[in-house]
Amino acid sequence: MTKKIVILALAAFGLIFTSCNNDDDDNNGLATKNLTLNISGLEDLGADYVYEGWIIVNNAPISTGTFKSTDLDQNFAIDSVQLNAATSFVLSIEPVGETGTDATTPSDTKLAMGDFSGNSATVSIGAIADFTTNAPSGKFFLRSPTDEATDNNGNDENGIWFGTPGAPPTAGLVLPTLASGWKYEGWVVDATGPLTTGTFTAFDVADENAGATTSFSGTENSGPAIPGEDFFNNAPTGFTFPLDVRGKTVVISIEPSPDNSPAPFLLKPLTGTAGDDLAPEMYDLTFADTTFPTGTVSR
Repeated sequence: MTKKIVILALAAFGLIFTSCNNDDDDNNGLATKNLTLNISGLEDLGADYVYEGWIIVNNAPISTGTFKSTDLDQNFAIDSVQLNAATSFVLSIEPVGETGTDATTPSDTKLAMGDFSGNSATVSIGAIADFTTNAPSGKFFLRSPTDEATDNNGNDENGIWFGTPGAPPTAGLVLPTLASGWKYEGWVVDATGPLTTGTFTAFDVADENAGATTSFSGTENSGPAIPGEDFFNNAPTGFTFPLDVRGKTVVISIEPSPDNSPAPFLLKPLTGTAGDDLAPEMYDLTFADTTFPTGTVSR
């Protein structure tokens, strides 16, 4: 009889141990469950910003933790009840050291998101803009209007403008409207590195570089009512102005606002190459989503 009691006691202990040693761990009395991020295409955000994950439970965000490393398979221990109840996942960009209410809600710079289907969610940049309804595209031309008085000064190779040449030039970018927290930015890539042409959210007005004391343009005016830049003044270290844009790579990126870096962000939907012919010749910008983060989140 005594031997049977011992055997039964050991069996009961084994069942208890097994039940505690499943996918959930005990963390100060709270059952937790792993949330695994497997998202490719991320890049280091620098010293002042971090990535932060969020699960949405009953329409409210709950942080899953921050990280700076862009290695795959990020794992986070989350309250299992909350994680099982989550309907979607959001990945945002946050300033380091947030406090107060800023630390309990995602910023406007939501980079990727996805809805859970069963125990996984496929994430995309749909939170930023819809790039699937209309095919993004763009055109640009070479001209330097900002140092012209009444006649062309014969240096149109030193300027680039995103649109269709004319009197006046008209918008030439076909891109979706961005969510709050994001802006488009134009770039010309020289052998020394990328040069910004300015940030913008609309395509038929001048960009935010127009008229700025730090802009590269000439002194006569701010240029036409489309995004663009002439490269005459305030050359950054390592660059020589006036800059000949011919033969250079041209990029439209999507930037977080506030921006985490003076360099282009990882999202680069439109790219092209400037040819040798000046306006009225136009050049195409073509769409590719290869720079967009993709992946899954599993629970």
